[in-house]
Amino acid sequence: MRRVAASLLLVLLAVVSAPAHSLLLEASPPAGSTLGDAPREVALRFNNRIEKRLSRLRLVDERGQGRDLAVGVDGAADRLQAPVSDVVPGRYRVEWQVLSTDGHVVSGRYTFTVK
Repeated sequence: MRRVAASLLLVLLAVVSAPAHSLLLEASPPAGSTLGDAPREVALRFNNRIEKRLSRLRLVDERGQGRDLAVGVDGAADRLQAPVSDVVPGRYRVEWQVLSTDGHVVSGRYTFTVK
């Protein structure tokens, strides 16, 4: 009986400690921010590891013109970073899609403004 209880406890602990979907914890430029200067990169930090090679970042301007950003594969496993250039004053939307370590694709978006 103790073996059964111990096995059940191990299964429950594995389920509870299984990784959750990736959640965005930090963003640069910050969501909803107004910047005096154009950013040089978009950087996102998540609550767990992500598969960088299977993740995407996109920058969309206020006219709806979007461009895919080149995501770097180096650096911390919970971060996405991509350089940006030719950012003129206006409102922008960052769109992201990541593959979580739990195998789920998670996406989101936020806006910022450059004065």
